[in-house]
Amino acid sequence: MTAFIDRLADATARQASMLCVGLDPEPARFPGAWKGDAARIYDFCAAIVDATHDLVCAFKPQIAYFAAHRAEDQLERLVAHVRRVAPGVPVILDAKRGDIGSTAEQYAREAFERYDADAVTLSPYMGVDSIEPYLRWDGRGLILLCRTSNPGGSDLQNQLLDGGERLYERVARLAAGPWNRDRRLGLVVGATFPEEIARVRAIAPTVPLLIPGVGAQGGDAAATVRAGWRPDGPIIVNSSRAVLYASGGEDFAAAARRVAEATRELLQRERGS
Repeated sequence: MTAFIDRLADATARQASMLCVGLDPEPARFPGAWKGDAARIYDFCAAIVDATHDLVCAFKPQIAYFAAHRAEDQLERLVAHVRRVAPGVPVILDAKRGDIGSTAEQYAREAFERYDADAVTLSPYMGVDSIEPYLRWDGRGLILLCRTSNPGGSDLQNQLLDGGERLYERVARLAAGPWNRDRRLGLVVGATFPEEIARVRAIAPTVPLLIPGVGAQGGDAAATVRAGWRPDGPIIVNSSRAVLYASGGEDFAAAARRVAEATRELLQRERGS
C-alpha cells in the first residue's frame, strides 16, 4: 500500500480538498423507514460516501458507532466500498487506542488487517512503546491525540510541565521529532482551539494535523485553516454530524453533499487568501 502521507497528499491535491467526512452513524437519526434500524448502518454510510467521495481528502469512520450496534461487519463492508468507489481516498479509523505490547499488536492488526485502514487514531499517553507495534505495518499512519476539542481536554493536555512546556506541546514535539522516524505520525488538534493549532503547527511544521470540531461542535473552519495549513504541512479538517445529518429526510445524501461542498469551498478559499 502507498504510504498514508502520500495518499493523503494525492487526495488533497486531486480533490482540491482538506475536508474529511467523519462516519459516525446513529440509527436513531437515520431518515424515514431506516430510523432506528442498526442493520442499515452500512446503507446509510455508503450513501454518504457515494454522495461526497469526490469532495474529500479522507473518510474517518468512528469504530464505537459500529461496535455499539454489533456492526463491525458493516464497517468492513463500508471500507471495502470506499476502496471501490474512491480508491485514492484514505480511510482513517478513529479508534483512539492506547495500550502496549501484545495488546497493541492486536489493536494494530484489527485496524490494518481487519478494517484495512490507512491510518488509525491513538492515545500516546503510555509512551512510545504504545506506538511502536503499529509501525510494523509499512506505510500506515498513526495519528496521536494532542490537543483535543472537548472542554475536559485541558485537565491534562494543558498542564504545565517542568521547563515551561504544556503537555500537548510535548506530545507535538515528540511526534515531530524522535517518535517520527519514518514520517508516519500525525496529530489530533481540535478546531475549537485555533491558537493552539497554531502553536502545534509551529512545533510540528510538517506533521499532518487531523482537526475535528468543525460544524456541529462549533469550530471555525476559516480560523482552522489560517492556524494550521502550510504548503508542506497538511491538515485534515473533519466534519461529521453537520454532513451526515444535514437532512432528516429522504434527501439526506443530497443534503450531505451540499454541506460537504460548501465546507470544502470555504476551506479552499481560506487557504488561498
